Amino acid sequence: MNTPLRPEVAPPPRPVADTPLRGVRSNIVQSIRAFRVQELQETAQSLGQHFLYANLASAQSKQDVLDMIGQQFMLPAHVGKNFDALYDSITDPLHKSGPQPGFIVVLEHIPAHARFDKEAREQLLDIFRDAADYWGDRKIPFRCFYSFL
Repeated sequence: MNTPLRPEVAPPPRPVADTPLRGVRSNIVQSIRAFRVQELQETAQSLGQHFLYANLASAQSKQDVLDMIGQQFMLPAHVGKNFDALYDSITDPLHKSGPQPGFIVVLEHIPAHARFDKEAREQLLDIFRDAADYWGDRKIPFRCFYSFL
């Protein structure tokens, strides 16, 4: 007897209240603190959101940081040029490409040394804060978690 194959249907996204993010605002940039990367990735999957991860441990300069984020987020090549291009690539083109379910972003091991000083780190985090505001204005969750090396 032939049994028709039923297509696998993804489970519906879980409500945020059922995840480790229940106490985290929907549009924020914050230290990763008590969260683990694997836990955030699983949460993004269960919420049906995009998960973007960049490990920046080997970055030695601003250019390295931009290049690594661009490569690991699989962004267009021009992203590696400057912070403005990074901001542009994680906001408007994605919004124009269609409805977005939300984002959980992890920037792990942001360098903390003379070639990527405090000002550069703050500029980088400001790009993601501005992106969180951009998506917040559109009622799309954008949570970015970071750690320093």
